[in-house]
Amino acid sequence: MQVPLQVTFQNMPVSPAVEEHIRERADGLEKFFPRIISCRVSVETSAERHRKGKLFHVRIDVAVPGRDIVVNKDPPEHHAHEDVLVAVRDAFDKARRQLEDFARRA
Repeated sequence: MQVPLQVTFQNMPVSPAVEEHIRERADGLEKFFPRIISCRVSVETSAERHRKGKLFHVRIDVAVPGRDIVVNKDPPEHHAHEDVLVAVRDAFDKARRQLEDFARRA
């Protein structure tokens, strides 16, 4: 990446373990598609509790030549996303699929 990975946490404390997991997943994207210019990841949780617990929302912005790929994993009641690592995994899986589509067209 030309610009270092940016990771932000909102409405929650910074988690070094989650940040490391995000860095590993971002490295995987870069190995798959080495022309990534930048990658920004935002992890947040709502201030309100849902029926069972807080849900995590992950947004990934990946800049590649000629396009920005945005993944906004924000399911309103997807209780698997009560686990931050599951929310991160799902968002990065979606980003990889979008990169695969972009690479096929490029």
